[in-house]
Amino acid sequence: MLKGKKILIGVTGSIAAYKIPLLIRLLVKEGAEVKVISTETAKDFVTPLTMATLSGNPVFSDFFDNKDGTWYSHIELGRWADAFVIAPVSAKTMGKMANGIADNLLLATYLAAKCPVIFAPAMDVDMYNHPSTAKNITHLQSFGNILLEPETGELASGLCGAGRMQEPENIFSFLKDFFQKKKALTNKRVLISAGPTYEPIDPVRFIGNYSSGKMGYAIAEEFADSGAIVDLVSGSVDIELNHRNITIHKVHSASEMFNSCSGLYDNADITIMAAAVADYTPVRAERTKMKKKSAVLSLELKPTTDILKELGIRKRDSQLLIGFALETNDEINNALSKIKNKNLDLIVLNSLQDEGAGFGYATNKVSFIDKTGDIQHFDLKSKKEVANDLLQKTLLLIKNPNTYKA
Repeated sequence: MLKGKKILIGVTGSIAAYKIPLLIRLLVKEGAEVKVISTETAKDFVTPLTMATLSGNPVFSDFFDNKDGTWYSHIELGRWADAFVIAPVSAKTMGKMANGIADNLLLATYLAAKCPVIFAPAMDVDMYNHPSTAKNITHLQSFGNILLEPETGELASGLCGAGRMQEPENIFSFLKDFFQKKKALTNKRVLISAGPTYEPIDPVRFIGNYSSGKMGYAIAEEFADSGAIVDLVSGSVDIELNHRNITIHKVHSASEMFNSCSGLYDNADITIMAAAVADYTPVRAERTKMKKKSAVLSLELKPTTDILKELGIRKRDSQLLIGFALETNDEINNALSKIKNKNLDLIVLNSLQDEGAGFGYATNKVSFIDKTGDIQHFDLKSKKEVANDLLQKTLLLIKNPNTYKA
C-alpha cells in the first residue's frame, strides 16, 4: 500500500526524535519515497546525516542553503507529499501550527501542505495534560489534521503517564491502513446531513433541538478520508471542519435542509441523513418580536417535509440511503417501521435510554438494522469509532448489494 507513496516527515525537538530513523527505514523498505524536514532543535536528538542516509534524500531545515544559495521551497514540499507526518511534534510546534506561525521551514511547509497532515505529539505528562495543549490539539483536529494519540508509559523525565510518542511500527501501520482506506470510496459522491434545524417563531426565537452535529461531522470526515467526495448539509453547529474532500452547505430550517439535500441527492451514490430535523414548524413566523403577554400563548404548527421519505421515493437501485433514528421507547419496532416506510437500506438506531448516547455527547451507542431485518448491536464508543463502523457497514452494502436487498 505504500509503494510509490511520497511521505514527508517533519521532526521537531523532542527526545522521541531518536525513533524516527526506524520509521524512515520501515517506509523505504515498503517502497515509499521519504523526505525529511528537521527543526534546528531536532538536530540535537537525531542527526541529519542519519536521516539522509536512510531516506536517500537530503534533510531540509532552512529555506536556503548558505553554501550555494539554493532555495528550498516550502510550497513545492507541501505539494510534493501524499502525506505529511509530523513526529515527534513538540508542544511548542503544536502551538505554532494551531496559530499559523510560520517561523521555520517545517511550519511554513505545514501551512502550504495540500496533503493529509498526521501529527504525533511527544512531551512530558504534565505538559500533555495542560489545558493549552488540549486546546491546540482540538484546534488542529478541527483543521482536518489527524492525531496519533500518544501512549501512556515511562517518559524521559522518569514520570509515567500520557505523552509518549507512538512507536514507529504503529505509525507505519497507521500509514498503511490510511492509504488502503483512502482508496475505498474513491470517485464516490456522498451526501450527509448533520446538526439541528431551527424553525423561526419570530426574528429572535425558534423551535429547535439539542443536536450538536458531532455524529454527522464525524461521518463526513470518515467518508472523506476514504476518498469520497462529500457534500455535508449542516444545520447551525459549533464545529470547525476543513477537509479538501468536504463541501459544507449551511442551512437553518427544515425547508432549507430539504431544498439543499433534494438538489444534491440525484448525484449522490450514498446518502446518510444524520441530521435532527424538526417534524413541525410554525404556520406563520412573526416579522417583529412577539411581546410577552399575561395570557397563555398558543402556537400553531404544521408538519415539515419528511426529507428521508421524499428521498426514499426518488431512490434509484444504484443508490444507498441510510437514515438515523433517535428513539425513547419501542426502539427496534419504530426503526423497522422507518426502514420500510422510507425505503431505506440501513438505519442507525440510538436510544435516549442509553447513557452517553444522543445529543451533545462525544460518544454514542448504536445498532445497525438493514432492510432484511438483520440487527447488529454495538457498545458505547466515540462518535469517530461509530463513524468508522458505519463506513465498514457501507462498504459491505456496496460489495454485496444482493445480500441486503429484501
